[in-house]
Amino acid sequence: MNAPAALAEPTVRVRPGWTSLLFLANLGLWLAVYAPIQVLLPRQAELLDQANKTVVLSVVMGVGALAALVANPVIGMLSDRTTSSWGRRHPWTLLGAVVGLLGLVVLAFAPNVALMVVGWAITQIGLNGMLAALTSALPDRVPVAQRAEIGGYVGISQMLGTVIGALLVTVLVTGLISGYIACGLVAVAFALLFVLRTHDERLPVELRPTGGLVTGLRNLWISPRQHPDFGWGWATHFLVNLGNALGTLYLLFFLDDVVHYQPDPQDGLLILMAIYGVALIIGAVVFGIVSDRTGKRKQYVVLSAIVMALAALLLVIWPTWGSALLAAPLLGFGFGIYWAVALAILTEVLPSAGDRAKDLGVINIANSLPQVAAPVLAGLVLKASAGYSLLFLLSALVTLGGGVVVTRIKSVR
Repeated sequence: MNAPAALAEPTVRVRPGWTSLLFLANLGLWLAVYAPIQVLLPRQAELLDQANKTVVLSVVMGVGALAALVANPVIGMLSDRTTSSWGRRHPWTLLGAVVGLLGLVVLAFAPNVALMVVGWAITQIGLNGMLAALTSALPDRVPVAQRAEIGGYVGISQMLGTVIGALLVTVLVTGLISGYIACGLVAVAFALLFVLRTHDERLPVELRPTGGLVTGLRNLWISPRQHPDFGWGWATHFLVNLGNALGTLYLLFFLDDVVHYQPDPQDGLLILMAIYGVALIIGAVVFGIVSDRTGKRKQYVVLSAIVMALAALLLVIWPTWGSALLAAPLLGFGFGIYWAVALAILTEVLPSAGDRAKDLGVINIANSLPQVAAPVLAGLVLKASAGYSLLFLLSALVTLGGGVVVTRIKSVR
């Protein structure tokens, strides 16, 4: 008996129009996440409590990160159980964007730190719900032989969302209130475009997972003993993302304290990020296509880990501006390769078609958790070593660890 369309393994290649709409939806999502993180939240923390702005920002970001870690798998689980005529994912894509907008509106008018914390938590819950639904589009709609290519475009959308978000709130919309609202409106507009212009298969009511919400929450845990490839995939994703975060988190301070870039280290950082972004796009597009054509995945993850580790080691051995100019494209190229191929691998090790969004929500924790762990770990390393060499060495070793762990996956070539 054939599986219903909502649970079947896709076989028809997605068209460029569908890919473009998915790209825009992801772009809007990441823009609404990173523009506040990079610009708006620090500015608001300073306005509300200039003397304790770093503490305020840490509390806001910490609570938001915890909300994200919980929301992603839980909302993913809820979407797996949704039998709406709109499909399983589309209602949560749009609802997540709307909740994200509401959270940003709360932030825009927050008169104190407490409401700022609440606003960012709401924003993270909404946008991570949207992320859970959009990530599930890969295994739901994209055949295995096309997933690295589409995964590359998803990775590019995250990088461009970061850049365009910063430009939006620093050049086009410079006010704090208008900046928050603009980010939310972009996320909703692109989510609405994706929902209205693409099809999402409906899950028959009789195939809805049995058991209530409590049962679903209990099933969030995925045993690495029962599903070892899923466990190795999760560990790979965590290690590579942690290594990348450790290598990029304190680049501005590195340019200021070690390289002594003149006249302004921020200008140097913008140059490096532009080079990084171009290299990431090239790596993601080229190796996404190559991986799909060859059917091989793991060897490209190993390659990406080696390239990224080499970028970090350059800064250990030769901590100069010239070295940074070489390291930036290497790191971007390697991370682009990784993002394209990793998403293909991770969608191929999911335990069940009926729990795709929930399981990918658990995978997304491996992407979010390094953003929480990296600042703590980096702070300890810098305090202990009083330098950046150990930090970049740790980045290289952790990334190489991800390249080693991926080889333990047995069900993917």
